[in-house]
Amino acid sequence: MFAEVREAFWKQDPGVTQVLSLLTAARVFIVPLFISEGYFSEEVIPRELGFRGQQQDSWSRTMRRGGQMLYYCKPIGTHDRMTEVLLARARDIAEKFPGRRPPKTEETTLFIAGHGTEQNENSRMAIERQVSLIRERNLYAAVHAVYLEEEPRIGHCYELAQTRNMIVVPFFISDGLHTQEDIPVLLGEPESIVRQRLKRGQHAWRNPTEKQGKLVWYTPSVGTDPQLAEVILDRVREAG
Repeated sequence: MFAEVREAFWKQDPGVTQVLSLLTAARVFIVPLFISEGYFSEEVIPRELGFRGQQQDSWSRTMRRGGQMLYYCKPIGTHDRMTEVLLARARDIAEKFPGRRPPKTEETTLFIAGHGTEQNENSRMAIERQVSLIRERNLYAAVHAVYLEEEPRIGHCYELAQTRNMIVVPFFISDGLHTQEDIPVLLGEPESIVRQRLKRGQHAWRNPTEKQGKLVWYTPSVGTDPQLAEVILDRVREAG
């Protein structure tokens, strides 16, 4: 579909500016693999790439550079299709690991776990929007957002849940440090056990696990779902 597809990163190699400088195509689409229209996706990276100046409140997502046209797409996490990705994650984990009996959605509380940051108020908007959209479908007994760095914290989910069954879906791009270590520990799994499992190549969380009188299912991150490729392509089509 494209002359080439390249990956680039903000905090590791190959860097965003480095990769961009090597591209020769007439049109270049930059798709932020971020959950929200937050600090990094809407401020730091656009400024680094020249889409916005140091003091600009308003900026354009298109920019001409020599003979090239650059398009800075919206982040994938705010796409409407992410609702289906979240629901698929919750549905799949319950079907794959039913326990003694598969949890009924009407007897289950669904938690969308995000990062959250006070550096940009938009950071949690994508998560809260998805919580609202899923609540409107009346599939689960309750749907809540919980965060790593904002209130309500992930560890508070046991207080929020009024049902015995809980499903926690991490609204993160990758299965990295936060999803593989931090969140399982915040959900109550001892850090030593989590690290032992990961060292053995096992999943950090065993589904379902009983904690504080609740049965807890914990899914992989949304960013590793196969549907993300279509979300990326949708963002490119919108920008183009």
